[in-house]
Amino acid sequence: MTGIHTSAEGARVLERRYREFLDQWPVPSEHLRVPTREGETFVVACGPADAPPVLLMHGSGANAAMWADDVTAWSEHLRLYAVDMIGEPGLSAPSRPPLDSGAYALWLDDVLAGLGVESAALVGVSLGGWLALDYAIRRPGRVGRVAVLCPGGVGGQRYGVLLLALLLMPFGRWGRRTTMRKVLGTTGPATPEERAVADYMQLVDRHFRYRRDRLPVFTDDALRGLAMPVLAVAGGRDALMDSAGTRRRLEENVPQATVRFLPEEGHLLRGQTGPVLDFLLAPDEAARPV
Repeated sequence: MTGIHTSAEGARVLERRYREFLDQWPVPSEHLRVPTREGETFVVACGPADAPPVLLMHGSGANAAMWADDVTAWSEHLRLYAVDMIGEPGLSAPSRPPLDSGAYALWLDDVLAGLGVESAALVGVSLGGWLALDYAIRRPGRVGRVAVLCPGGVGGQRYGVLLLALLLMPFGRWGRRTTMRKVLGTTGPATPEERAVADYMQLVDRHFRYRRDRLPVFTDDALRGLAMPVLAVAGGRDALMDSAGTRRRLEENVPQATVRFLPEEGHLLRGQTGPVLDFLLAPDEAARPV
């Protein structure tokens, strides 16, 4: 798996740390390995086997561990499948087909087939939010509802933080930590959770090769094809995504969508476990949380 990593040793370092996170998963879980046309896909499954299924899709440079703070509440009511996206620093295949193709929808077709799931709700963050929307647009009959946090593909991407990263690179650990806090949008003293996230992201930054292709932006017509209930949460201080553009385009093109715009939040959206769960459990006619 060295193609997406800076070295074989770097890949081993990240895998060891990830497995430590998996060992601390807060609820009973299963580790599944699903064969797909893009290679093996790793999935953490938890919650009652007969509960409504939900696919969880993480952001860029992350893996299923990012859902650890949410699954305790969600798994009481739902069957969760936290998917390691291909081409990211998890335990799935390193394959990276073009984003501007139908390859990821075909990959998710295989994932769902391997899980024995006909249709599911989707929850995604950032790149995972783009993936959730892309699949819902291409396979509307297989998606019951969609919740996305700071999603890509709706508002434009921002690149100023990349310049900041270049400027701070010579300052070592302090520079990397400062860049991560800017990316995540955290201010004031860091909480233990934020420090843990930042430390792991710095480890990923040293050993992982991020995708360089831009996220395709969905057309207005594509967004209008989202007929299922949609929840989108966006932070006004997001350094990576144009959250105002995300809110505007969803409100204009997806009238049944609920957009929660949090003006003081950045790319790391805190406190969303409850609102997302309320949305996932709401009956279709009442799927618009306040």
